[in-house]
Amino acid sequence: MAYTFIMPERIFYGEGALEQAVPAIAGCGSRALVVTDPVMTKLGSLETVTAKLGQAGVGYVIFQGVTGEPTDKMVEAGWEVWNREQCDFLVAVGGGSPIDTMKAIGVVAAKGGSINDWYGREITGILPPMVAIPTTSGTGSEATQFTIITNTGADIKMLLKGRPLMPRIAVVDPRFTQTAPPAVTAATGLDALCHAAEAYTSRKAQPMTDTLAVSAVRRIFRYLPVCFRETGQDSREAVQGAQIPADSQGAGFGPDPRIPAQAARMEMSLAALEAGIAFNNASVTVIHGMSRPIGALFHVPHGVSNAMLLSACFEYVYREAADRFADLGRAIGAADGSDTDLEAAGKFISACRKLCQDCRIPTPEAYGIDREAFLEKIPKMTEDALASGSPANTRKELDAEDIAAIYRSLVQDSV
Repeated sequence: MAYTFIMPERIFYGEGALEQAVPAIAGCGSRALVVTDPVMTKLGSLETVTAKLGQAGVGYVIFQGVTGEPTDKMVEAGWEVWNREQCDFLVAVGGGSPIDTMKAIGVVAAKGGSINDWYGREITGILPPMVAIPTTSGTGSEATQFTIITNTGADIKMLLKGRPLMPRIAVVDPRFTQTAPPAVTAATGLDALCHAAEAYTSRKAQPMTDTLAVSAVRRIFRYLPVCFRETGQDSREAVQGAQIPADSQGAGFGPDPRIPAQAARMEMSLAALEAGIAFNNASVTVIHGMSRPIGALFHVPHGVSNAMLLSACFEYVYREAADRFADLGRAIGAADGSDTDLEAAGKFISACRKLCQDCRIPTPEAYGIDREAFLEKIPKMTEDALASGSPANTRKELDAEDIAAIYRSLVQDSV
């Protein structure tokens, strides 16, 4: 059987990646629209990038209107700056939100109309050159042909896809992840875990994605706890808006004190890149399909909603892919050759649950979502999850009742 495998034209990664990438970035055009958010300005990350552009003689204009997870309104505002300033290529500096917004601006710049016009359609043709500089270790958007944009009129997180959405250049420099707070470190790291584990257990998995996915899972379990610990903030502040008991202690894989924090950040940057390339080619499964409606309706950050679903979804589907989940359990050392596949798979899911606890991921109600409101929205969330197509990649056949049952399980313990 033949496979297709795609990734960015050029990837620069490791310490000093930005400096190494500057000549290639300068070759993309003469005037860049730099898409970012206000936090990147405060942290100095934006200035680091624009200084390099200026030194290379590249003109630029800044759009920092990405004030949350990307919406059609943000895309429209960014396009207006692009059009007015006559830019000819795009650079994104930030997490998944600026990168996804950049991609959508590129679509509108090339195609016209509204980004909402592309829901359910494959994006084709030629887009402006795009450069992605991630500042978190998780979304993988720098290496994917996808973007997720909220249609504010329909309350839907649209998964838009097409090969032209792949950035021409990805710059994965761990210096930009050093200032990520605990909330971002946890949410994006667990997002990357979902990408990798879903890619490995997807119906669309292939040998090259398998190699990258397993490597990413190993790195995440080893290095995410270190990164989370070394943020220098109280772990009870890990998820903004969550009401988590002060004595809530995860019992999972703890941080290894022998691993320097800077080295752990580098490894997590690489893990996120591996996971992004893996799911770009093998796709995601039930977690992502169910996560987007939670984010759209209850304004939960994407990585947090993924993590809320992680163990519940895998617990529901693992028996039909026990060999695959078992491989992951053995890869992280949670299981060994003496375990059956079912036992090893179960141990992997238990390890995922404990890692989420260690990273202080809340339940929907602990996050502040009203239980009755959540239950009321299950029919719409189920419909939207199935419409996304992602659950169909799961090796277990899933119907509407299955999806609804998983949603209900997230709040049933509080009855």
